[in-house]
Amino acid sequence: MKFIGIIPARYASTRFPGKPLADIHGKTMIQRVYEQTLLAVGEVWVATDDERIKRTVENFGGNVIMTSPDHQSGTDRIAEAVSKISNSKGIDFDVVINIQGDEPFIQPEQIELIMKCFESEHTQIATLVKKISKQEDIFDSNKVKTVISKSKKALYFSRSPIPFQRGVEKEDWLDKGTFYKHIGMYAYKNSILQEVTQIAQSSLELSESLEQLRWLENGYWIQTEITKHESMGIDTPEDLERVKEMGLL
Repeated sequence: MKFIGIIPARYASTRFPGKPLADIHGKTMIQRVYEQTLLAVGEVWVATDDERIKRTVENFGGNVIMTSPDHQSGTDRIAEAVSKISNSKGIDFDVVINIQGDEPFIQPEQIELIMKCFESEHTQIATLVKKISKQEDIFDSNKVKTVISKSKKALYFSRSPIPFQRGVEKEDWLDKGTFYKHIGMYAYKNSILQEVTQIAQSSLELSESLEQLRWLENGYWIQTEITKHESMGIDTPEDLERVKEMGLL
């Protein structure tokens, strides 16, 4: 199968303008994400609507493609990007991996794990989950929870604590049940990616503000794999300073 990794990158950000160009010990954030991705995927591109980001990627020797500034999500941006790249290179990619541009800690093993999902011909979309080990994470609405089947097919995603533990005190939930946190990396069969970007927002998506519920509500199969690596996105300048102080970068 032909895989391509695409990193959507916007300059405009309410909480951290210019985030992809933030300096992390001599390298921009987008370069660090790009280099980590390249350890697992041979074909990697940055998709952006900003000339500053384009020039930066070109300067470190990366692949970059300009996309429309009107996209509402990273999924829409990568759908446009892969179509343009396929047309320009004359290559039909089978699977598109959406890499978050604000996660310089992304591990190659995570990308390889999500690629493994496509060993099954039934997989349409794939993502990662991680077993929750902290009680407070179950009840944190900023941490999306996932319920999966025995075959690790995603059944539902929610900001609420799921599965609900009836008759159990909240402080005992972690001991009585198994909870998974969603790690927001996706991969799609290319044909499925082009389909899902044409579907209107669904009621579940609007209710929870989770794009993946649109796909489930419309009957798409989302396969998961369980990772041991924590997701650590950088959303604000304060996040970046905290990470630097921890000596993680």
